[in-house]
Amino acid sequence: MIRLAEKEDLPKILKIYQYARKFMKEEGNPSQWGEEHPKEALLQEDLDNRQLYVCVQEEKIYGVFALIFGEDPTYRRIVQGEWKSDAPYATLHRIASDGRRKGVFAECVDFSKKRCGHLRIDTHEDNRIMQNCIKKSGFERCGVIYVGDGSPRIAWEILP
Repeated sequence: MIRLAEKEDLPKILKIYQYARKFMKEEGNPSQWGEEHPKEALLQEDLDNRQLYVCVQEEKIYGVFALIFGEDPTYRRIVQGEWKSDAPYATLHRIASDGRRKGVFAECVDFSKKRCGHLRIDTHEDNRIMQNCIKKSGFERCGVIYVGDGSPRIAWEILP
């Protein structure tokens, strides 16, 4: 089951992101989230905006992600390609799991597609595991965008 995250979920959510950062480092992707991304303040903002979701089974949280509706400012400029559509979209950000369950990414995408068929997502070039998940879920590679710190991300899109 997927539901909106609640303030009481924050300690578990922080542990999931801690696990995800460690996993990403071990898999050759140490710089995408570094030592502290996403910061607690960003997660609190997601909670306040009702755009942070958790994956739950038997009252235990095993996954977390943000589903953000509306234009993502970092997606305004895309290079080495172009977006497939300028129609309204939602963006998937900060997908992570605690490693106990397979298929968390697919669950998040299925949930999100029911709320908005037009989705965008991005990931670091070193995040091969996420790139495979994104491709497997039907997203098309559109080009490269640059995040707030100026580093590049591969940008993907799926249309209804």
